[in-house]
Amino acid sequence: MSIRNLVFAACAALFAWPCLAAPLEAYGRLPNIEVATVSPDGAYLAVIQTNGEQRRILMKNLGTGEMSGVLVGEAKVRDLDWADSRHLLITTSTTARIMNVIAPRDEWRLLFSYDVETKKLHHLLRDIGGGLNVLAGTPSLRTVAGEPLVFAEGIKFDSMGRGRVALFKIELKRGTSKLVHAGFPDTRDWLVGPDGEPMAESEYDGRTGRWSIRVKEGAGWREIKSGRAAYSPTRLRGLGRDGKSMLVVEDDGEETKVHEVSAAGEWGEEVLESDASPIRDPVGHHLIGYSRRTGEELGYTFFDPRDQRAWNAVRAAFPKDAVTLQSWSDNRRKLVVLVDSPTEGPAYSLVDLDARKATWIGGEYEGVEPGELATVRPIRFKAADGLDLSGYLTTPNGRLAKALPLVVLPHGGPASRDTAAFDWWSQALASRGYAVLQVNFRGSDGMGREFLEAGFGQWGRKMQTDLSDGVRHLTAQGVIDPKRVCIVGASYGGYAALAGPSLDPGVYRCAASVAGLSDLTRFVAWTRDQNGASSQRYWTRFMGTSDPKDAVLGQISPANHVDKINAPILLIHGRDDTVVPFSQSAIMAEALTKAGKPVDLVTLPGEDHWLSRGETRLQMLNAIVAFLEKHNPPT
Repeated sequence: MSIRNLVFAACAALFAWPCLAAPLEAYGRLPNIEVATVSPDGAYLAVIQTNGEQRRILMKNLGTGEMSGVLVGEAKVRDLDWADSRHLLITTSTTARIMNVIAPRDEWRLLFSYDVETKKLHHLLRDIGGGLNVLAGTPSLRTVAGEPLVFAEGIKFDSMGRGRVALFKIELKRGTSKLVHAGFPDTRDWLVGPDGEPMAESEYDGRTGRWSIRVKEGAGWREIKSGRAAYSPTRLRGLGRDGKSMLVVEDDGEETKVHEVSAAGEWGEEVLESDASPIRDPVGHHLIGYSRRTGEELGYTFFDPRDQRAWNAVRAAFPKDAVTLQSWSDNRRKLVVLVDSPTEGPAYSLVDLDARKATWIGGEYEGVEPGELATVRPIRFKAADGLDLSGYLTTPNGRLAKALPLVVLPHGGPASRDTAAFDWWSQALASRGYAVLQVNFRGSDGMGREFLEAGFGQWGRKMQTDLSDGVRHLTAQGVIDPKRVCIVGASYGGYAALAGPSLDPGVYRCAASVAGLSDLTRFVAWTRDQNGASSQRYWTRFMGTSDPKDAVLGQISPANHVDKINAPILLIHGRDDTVVPFSQSAIMAEALTKAGKPVDLVTLPGEDHWLSRGETRLQMLNAIVAFLEKHNPPT
């Protein structure tokens, strides 16, 4: 057992929660630690720890070793963030339709504050009148006159009973909320200045596509720029480098740019690549650097050479591992990092730069021992039309990479991407004897605008054949047995799993779809009803039409092509899915049953689109593995 696992075992014993080490449970249950964050003064460490369905937020005084915490039970905790060294902000979510409100069934987020001194939990925004006590955006933190303030975007009703994105100020010491601005009819988000006053707001009319940015000027607001965007409106992205300017993301349909705009509204230079993630000062919350993936490496760039030297020292401490910044103290001398080792898996570490010491907090996945992880290696190949493609191949331990059974595992999105980082799903399948192929097909994000746009209009077409081109590449190398290939995926990946045997037949022996789309015509209509015209336009751009009634949607819908399917199908879907409705799997199951095709439908009660519940996530993984072992035995 490695040092990190010894430390974690002691940690688990201290928390008095039993360790679970069943083979599939090690991968299929929720991560043992979901978030780890250090307080602004570096005195406390907070983590979200899970045990089955139960989540607990634990805090440790790093000076005294004293432990405290709060059991949040089955609540889905989405984020932890310190407002100051006394107040820990907790964001949770729940799937619901709010009574007496004209709003779709959705994943609604709630905000809480935990006081580490009184050890009391407070539900924030609970005192607002004429609105909803839910979050409509990510909270912003500001310190004004020494007092920590939280600025939250919430929902306020106008005189006609329509909801607007309003800005509220929360005084944590008293737990009270105050309306700062009720919002305009089309407000999408807010930016608060360093003085705690609203600085700018963005608007977007999803029906017309018109967007605008307005800045506060005296007692009113002045529009500084506007335009039309069919898919991605211009939006605010936080404070700029000097703490007085703002970052504005503009997408003109051809390229995305991140500009630095002055408080007076003067449009400045482009300061970030569109695929870069801002890094902010923990005190002033202004831009101090960015992270960006180049090739296989996630790199960190800081504007201040001292910050860059400090990060380089952290990076040098884990030379063979992928390291990502999770949290740091206000003086940036204590950091929490996630260290992803190709041989030991991901684990959290607390780095003390002054003491020149790193201390393991715990592994993200308990029960996955060193030596059990399958090898992940990058691959490159060309699509049939000559486009350069990349991806990752995970191969099972103890077997030669020759004539292996294969599972193709396309990612969701589709504007997302796979990396070499630990992936619980591919590792679980590899542990059962399967090679796993993850392709960054055209339309994947994080690989340049041109590559992303190459996927426009390619649902069920070249985005699909990119996957089977990967199968053919591995076949030519002798790595896999082309007669023993199945496809498994979730969300868009679930669509690709169904499109494989229906739109690209002859490649796959079986297919399993988790929360996948099957009838695009109905899905586009549903998403318009739920989220408006702009959401519909986003999807149809990838699907290759501007008309939601276009016959092309039916042409690339797997439910319309079940006659071509000659492989068993497994459908898995959560009842609480608010991204892809359960009806999409029900439609596919009905179509397959009527056609006399083999199909199983597994319903996950109380589960959302992201498999946030431990019990049903493990149920999904067990069903997938049983299905694969039945229809494509690994030996």
